[in-house]
Amino acid sequence: MSVTLQKAKDHLRVTHDAEDTLIQGYLSAAESHVAAYLGDDMPETMPEPVAAAVLLLVGDLYINRTRQADRYLYGNDTYALLLNPYRTTEVL
Repeated sequence: MSVTLQKAKDHLRVTHDAEDTLIQGYLSAAESHVAAYLGDDMPETMPEPVAAAVLLLVGDLYINRTRQADRYLYGNDTYALLLNPYRTTEVL
């Protein structure tokens, strides 16, 4: 499974095409961040929890487009809970 633009739009409940470029940018950024967090390239067959974490990030980037505080006001442990089982911890 991979996260497509349409899947991201469905997750965001966006039905128009006006923001496709923006959402694709967020999707690319989220996938790059997840790959870096995992410590490896993105798996060829993306497990459902990894795809869910990508969608979680896309949603966060889409909803919180502008920074409104000088620090995080809350954290979301779900991201780490979804990805930690797939994270590479070996030292290269």
